[in-house]
Amino acid sequence: MRELAANQPRNESVYLTIKSLHLITMVAWFAAMFYLPRLFIYHCTAPNAEAAEMLTTMEHRLYRAIMTPAALLTLIFGVWLVLLNWAAYQTALWFWVKLLCVLALFAYHGMCGGMVRAFRDNSNQRSQKFYRVFNEVPLLFLVLIVLLAVFKPNI
Repeated sequence: MRELAANQPRNESVYLTIKSLHLITMVAWFAAMFYLPRLFIYHCTAPNAEAAEMLTTMEHRLYRAIMTPAALLTLIFGVWLVLLNWAAYQTALWFWVKLLCVLALFAYHGMCGGMVRAFRDNSNQRSQKFYRVFNEVPLLFLVLIVLLAVFKPNI
């Protein structure tokens, strides 16, 4: 049996379709955010110029062809969901905390773009240890966002 939110919009099938698309694109965005810093780690330890060039290509393609479109689609579907049920969201503090986390993820996304360019230009100054820690940041936001969205705490 499907559990519906108390404040869910009247047109359930449209709402659930948009919500599904939001979740699907969010999973693709996070997959890319988990993988790209891994590529940075490998890039830091590339054994030769050919390997570094291959990683530069992979980083660029992942960022431009998967990560950025997935982020934009996640944003579009998320905004659409909010607009369908604005009355419920505007006074929910959990929603504003979640939104703050999402904005932080977009900042992380932008930082990744800068790192892709730094590797492309051979100007990376960070170590593989930095990227190992950097790689964990999206996981922290994922856990917080999911907990906020599922439990909708009155914080």
